[in-house]
Amino acid sequence: MSDLHDITNFSKIELLKKCKELEILQCSSKNKSQLIELIQTKELNTTPVIQSIPKYSFIEVCAGGGGLSAGLIKAGFTPVLLNDNNKDCCKTLKYNHPNVHVVCGSMDKIDYHMYANQIDLLTGGVPCQSFSQAGSRKGLDDPRGDLMLKFIDILNIIKPKIFMIENVKGLLNHDEGKTIQKIIDAFNSNGLYNVHYQCLDASKYNVPQKRERVFIVGILKSMERTFEFPSEDPIKKVLKDVLYQVPFSDGAKYKEEKIKLFKMIPQGGCWVDLPEDLQKEYLGNSYHSGGGKRGILYRLSMEKPSLTLLCTPSQKQTERCHPLEERPLTVREYARIQTFEDNYAFIGSLSSQYKQIGNAVPVELARHMGESLIKML
Repeated sequence: MSDLHDITNFSKIELLKKCKELEILQCSSKNKSQLIELIQTKELNTTPVIQSIPKYSFIEVCAGGGGLSAGLIKAGFTPVLLNDNNKDCCKTLKYNHPNVHVVCGSMDKIDYHMYANQIDLLTGGVPCQSFSQAGSRKGLDDPRGDLMLKFIDILNIIKPKIFMIENVKGLLNHDEGKTIQKIIDAFNSNGLYNVHYQCLDASKYNVPQKRERVFIVGILKSMERTFEFPSEDPIKKVLKDVLYQVPFSDGAKYKEEKIKLFKMIPQGGCWVDLPEDLQKEYLGNSYHSGGGKRGILYRLSMEKPSLTLLCTPSQKQTERCHPLEERPLTVREYARIQTFEDNYAFIGSLSSQYKQIGNAVPVELARHMGESLIKML
């Protein structure tokens, strides 16, 4: 199957040729955008011929840049299908997993019937927060295509031995806890799975970063197995354990004014370490508004785990300055902290690469979860 995202730069002549290859009729009267849509729809529904499903198989939707899948692979799982609707994420997945079926597009447009009752794990970083807003009015009958409901539809088709969803810690308190309960109730509605959830801090699982993620895990009741979340590592990693001999890569830059300020801030320090006049000048009106705001002009410390990495490395309210130099972390430093291997490449613009890494599940955290799942299997 060809990569869906590659055709967006095709000329109309190339698109018409592609239509002919795919035996798509009535193309000559279409414009470029219509041709692209026809081809993508055709390719999205073209499934590969699978000779056999491997042991410890998994399908991941909303896969992003691939942190969760990379960790599951390290644990011993084998990907059968990886999916995301972001073009750069799909290019990243395809580059790092050239022999895996990667589908770029909406997860609910894929035909999953060929995988029914054959897959060990269905997983993904499915957005959950909108579920509460949709559910507050019409519950599970809401017609707006909530991704959580789509995931449940896919789950009911495939009926894997296990499903797993990861999401941000805020899910637990979203809408005063109603969201997580509605999600659990929705998964329980088919009566097939025993559902568990827990919030894990990546810094306790071989990751030099404080990053909390919620994992919702469902175990097929007919398996009659009990799942235990992974035990914490006794040794905690800090930045000095990973920020050495990092391969060169591009990175964001600070303006000269900010560089001068960071020269006055020690490791683990922030704006409060500046002289008072510079504090007032930099913070402006927010200086008098009270509150912590310790993320502003924050310099990381080699002796501590990183704060949670974000989609951009130099936002004013959530700064992540390098511990020893006056600059943001580079792409490969981001990847190291997220425990990606150095040979795991990210495709796209600099901002896209930061976003892919910042949104990812830390690989080592995913590995710990994967090993616990395999132990149960």
